[in-house]
Amino acid sequence: MISTVVNRLEEGIIALLLASMTSLTFVNVVMRYVFNSGLTWALEITEFLFAWLILFGMSYGVKVGSHIGVDALVRLFPARVQRVIGLIVVAAGLLYSSWLVIGGWELVSFNHMLEMEAEDSPIMLWFVYLIMPVGAALLAFRLAQVGWRIVTGKQVGFNLADEAREAIDQLAQAGSAAAADHDKSANASTPKS
Repeated sequence: MISTVVNRLEEGIIALLLASMTSLTFVNVVMRYVFNSGLTWALEITEFLFAWLILFGMSYGVKVGSHIGVDALVRLFPARVQRVIGLIVVAAGLLYSSWLVIGGWELVSFNHMLEMEAEDSPIMLWFVYLIMPVGAALLAFRLAQVGWRIVTGKQVGFNLADEAREAIDQLAQAGSAAAADHDKSANASTPKS
């Protein structure tokens, strides 16, 4: 129940960020080219939303296994070695995300101390930069989940998006559907006795 709520919340925030960026850009383009005016702060806010989308979405990408990587060599090894390599990848990711948490928190603290606002909009920069430690902490959480699944044997290695396999599967499904349609049309045209 809780994991479902968290998953829906995560997906909802990502969708909201993407919809906000798209809507704001659309409104600004219409205002600029139709009404010969524009929102001076729209580009800056869109950049902030894009940064939030990226840094929030990286943990979601780990969760759903949509990050792209090259694992052709890793797949040649036995499952035990793939697990070790997966744990090394998780450890490197945890190290990276811990650096982002620490550096992001220092950036937030520094900008909070200076009380700086964004250049074109009345938003405090510390709030904008808050996504760095938050996004990195979410990434660390998702990486820890992957590491736990590898340790407990529920997952062999670090799951990456396999675009080639997905394309082959889609072609196979399309071929099966076409063959089924052909069989239906052949059976329909055969006279019944």
